[in-house]
Parts: sequence; C-alpha cells; structure tokens
Amino acid sequence: MMDLVVSTNPPEIGSRDEFHTEQIVTIAGGHFVHDTYTAFVAPLLPLLRERLGIGYALAGGLAIFTQLPSLLNPLIGYLADRVSSRYFVILAPAVTATLVSIIGLAGDYLTLALLLLAAGVSVAAFHAPAPAMIAQVTGPRVGAGMSIFMAAGELGRTLGPVVVVAAVGWFGLEGLWRVTFVGWAVSGILYWRLRNVRARPVSGPGFLPWDRVRRVFPALTCLMLSRTLMIAGLTTFLPLFMTEVRGGGLWLAAASLTILEAAGVVGALGSGTVSDRFGRARVLLVLFAIAPVLMLVFLVAPPWLSIPLLIGLGLTAISPTPVFLAIVQEEFTESRALANGTLLALNFLIRALGVWLVGLLADGFGLEQAFLVSGVVAFAALPAVALLRGASN
Repeated sequence: MMDLVVSTNPPEIGSRDEFHTEQIVTIAGGHFVHDTYTAFVAPLLPLLRERLGIGYALAGGLAIFTQLPSLLNPLIGYLADRVSSRYFVILAPAVTATLVSIIGLAGDYLTLALLLLAAGVSVAAFHAPAPAMIAQVTGPRVGAGMSIFMAAGELGRTLGPVVVVAAVGWFGLEGLWRVTFVGWAVSGILYWRLRNVRARPVSGPGFLPWDRVRRVFPALTCLMLSRTLMIAGLTTFLPLFMTEVRGGGLWLAAASLTILEAAGVVGALGSGTVSDRFGRARVLLVLFAIAPVLMLVFLVAPPWLSIPLLIGLGLTAISPTPVFLAIVQEEFTESRALANGTLLALNFLIRALGVWLVGLLADGFGLEQAFLVSGVVAFAALPAVALLRGASN
C-alpha cells in the first residue's frame, strides 16, 4: 500500500486513524486551480462553434478530446502505486493551464483537438494519483476527504466559466494565453509544499483482486451509465442550451454553468461526509431519486425558476462522485491509484458516450428534446443502487 512520508526526519503520514488536514488542503488546492482551467472549454463552445462552423456533435466532441487520455488512467494509476508520482500532481496545473489557455490560437478543428488531447494527458496525470494520496491521509474518514477533494475541483469548475468569459472580454480569444501564469505559480507552490513527500511503492504485483472487481465495478458502471446523458447535457451543453433555447447571451450561459457548479461544490462537500455516517448506497439512492425529477421540471418551469432548479441539480446530479471515490478507495486499499484510475477510465468511456449521444440527439431533435431524454433515462439509476447495496454486503 502506498504510504506518504516526509523525507526530512520523516514521521509517518497516512496512518489509518488520523485525518491530516494540511496535506488534504494542499492537494485539494491544487485540484481547485487545475480544474478551473479544465472548465474553460464548455463556456467557449458557442464562440468556437461559430468560429469553426461546426455542428453540435463536433462541438461536444471537443470535450471528449480533453477526456480521451483518461483511458491511460489505469496505467498511470499502476505506476503511481509502484513509484513516487508527486511530480505528476505538481506539474499538472502548469501544463494543463498552458495547453487550455492557448486554444484561442488554434486556427482549425484538428489543431484544437490536438491541443485538448494533450491537455487531457495532463488532466489524467493529476486525477489518477491525487485521490489515492488523499485517501492515505484521511484515516477512517475517507468520504470526508473525498468530499473536500472533489468540492475543491467543483469550486474550480464553478469559477472557470466566469474566469474564461472575463478573460476573453479583456484579452480576446486569441489573448487567452495570458492567464497561464496562475497555473505555473500554483505548480511552484505545490512543489514547495510537496517536494519532501515521497510515495512508498506497494508490495506485491499491485493488481486489483478480481473478486472485488466483479463485486464493485459492475454496480458502479450501471450507476454511471444511468446518469451519463443528464451529466453530459448539464456540464457540456448547458451554455448552448441557455443561448440557443432560452435566448440568453454568453454571460447568462456562463452564469448558469457557474450556478450549477457552485451548487455542485456544496453537494460534493456534503455527500461523501454524509455517506461516512449513513452509508454509501443510502446517500446515492436519495441523490438519484431527486436529480431526474429536477431535470424534467427545469425543462418545463418558467425562467424565474431556472436558478433554484440549477442549484438543486448541482446539489444532487453532480455530487455522487465523492461517494464513488470513497467506495473504490475503501475496497482496494492495496492498489488505490490503480483502482481510481480504472474508475476514471470507465467514467470517461461512459461520459464520452453520453456527450456523443446528447450531441446526436440535439442535432436530430433539438437540445430541449435531448435534455428531456436525459432526464428520463436517469431514473434507471434507482434499481442500479440496489446492485451497489448488494455488492457492499
């Protein structure tokens, strides 16, 4: 098992009965800044779609290119379990910031796709080992640690749309590269705070026990499949929905995504912590029962209800991720980074399918109908929770 220790007069960090707040906050802070940059793409889709003259499916595909390297997460996780991987976490904010911030310089779809593909490699290098590092310093409160980690990421994705729209307003799309310096500054801070932290490789082969894989991952896969259309619609196509269906401007589109993600911060901060006390499956059942109802109401409600409904969707639809991470980290303590990387790779494949399907539905029937279908399909998560409950017995 990977234990974190400080190399100067090293006390053990990562004992099973301690909650190390300083280390958790440091890693979560890097997650916050890193994911601020990853949130730049969706708010820029209206500008990029107009500039490149592409349809909904190709526009949504830009988000897929960013996540395509998630397929490497099992490999990255395996390496993180075997060797020290702190420099992946340290360098990722700077690299991701650079690659995402220069997308305004891309003159064609292929160049833009390659930039986002490279950024996705950096994103994968951060997200595979970081939750495993968090799990090692939370003691028995794994859910609380994952909540803090994921809430930091959600907060970054909340501020990202506002930051990028403001930056485009100040510098133009071609001048977006000027905001890169923040990512490099944060990588410098992470190096200063984590430079003496090393990872002790796991003993043994480091592979996932098949009996636990067969017991846990099918249930999680069913849950992710059930919610993928709704999550893809909300997090990727919401800016387009607000501008082209609701008739708003770019600022309204960015503000809507920010409201959704801000509520997601609160939801992520609470879901894992609450699941520590009341159980993972019980919390997921409540969240998956409420979110689809709110999605359907959002489509038919008057405009003045949009904000409270987006808040409700952020609290319920986005917040299950810390619970998923806590389940995986508790079940696979011998190879946490590999297990987390496997979960992220599955999540990418499922999310990519969701983005592609929502884009095709929107091209064929309109965004409003695509959102309607996503809300109806999400109800399939309710029986899937029963599989998870059975897997935990």
